[in-house]
Amino acid sequence: MDPRTPRPGAMSHGPGVIRTTCSSSGIAGVDAPPSGPGPSEGLLARGYPATYPALLKVAQMVCLLIAFLCVKNSMWTDYSAYSYFEVVTMCDLLMILIFYLVHLFYLYRMLTCISWPLAEFLHYLIGTILLLIASIVAASKSYGIDGLVAGAVFGFLATVLCMVSIWSSYKISCITQATAAAV
Repeated sequence: MDPRTPRPGAMSHGPGVIRTTCSSSGIAGVDAPPSGPGPSEGLLARGYPATYPALLKVAQMVCLLIAFLCVKNSMWTDYSAYSYFEVVTMCDLLMILIFYLVHLFYLYRMLTCISWPLAEFLHYLIGTILLLIASIVAASKSYGIDGLVAGAVFGFLATVLCMVSIWSSYKISCITQATAAAV
């Protein structure tokens, strides 16, 4: 009997790899990625803050925060328009922060019941539309007040940055899946 072969009924305590022909990715012969961060990775994705999506999220959050502060500290002429703008900017900022933290702390590996790329894509799609509407309304009601104009400009800038995120998440999730299905 080969010493590497376990005896019947004996339990193996060493690391082992079990190869299967199917994985959770649905492609035969391809192993699924590990479900959690490895021992050397820890709980924090150290390289994530320097990536393009992370820097884009930070730029979006900064623009949204500046837009919110500009409108909050200005004299309003129309309460409903600017309160809507404040709510939309803060909700977008909060959701972008949540997605940033999800990627930073590997939460997407622990919470597998949610399709994170789809959730992020839908957030950006809906949030960008609402932010565009809020920025248009804020710009049309600004009446030349500098703080309100600056808030609307930063709202439009955040809208453009969110559109870039929509395009990059669409490109990553949809085009990659179509390419994998064709292979």
